[in-house]
Amino acid sequence: MKKIIQISGAPAPIGPYSQAVLVNDTLYVSGQIPLNPNTGELVNDSIENSCTQVLENIGKLLNEAGMNYSDIVKCSIFLKDLNDFVAVNRIYAAYFNENPPARETVQVSKLPMDVSLEISCIAVK
Repeated sequence: MKKIIQISGAPAPIGPYSQAVLVNDTLYVSGQIPLNPNTGELVNDSIENSCTQVLENIGKLLNEAGMNYSDIVKCSIFLKDLNDFVAVNRIYAAYFNENPPARETVQVSKLPMDVSLEISCIAVK
């Protein structure tokens, strides 16, 4: 059974997709960009603040599905500039300090709304 997870605590999709989809005990979280869901504004003042906003948005979707960061088994990080890798890792590590999920990080030429990063993930309860 497929359940769409759509909450006001995470940014509304900017295209024809769901914020997250729960199938049985697995949550598929669409790529999140650093949109502040309260203001609708992009958090683009630093890569650290952008990364924090994205991970907080993911946390709200996890919470809605009855999960938390420890349930994430796979993350995909898309960076506009791979030179931000160290800074992103520093923020990311604070959310996954024990048994971190599998992950890849890739540099891409452009992201939605010209943001500096996007993160998607899969979580299993």
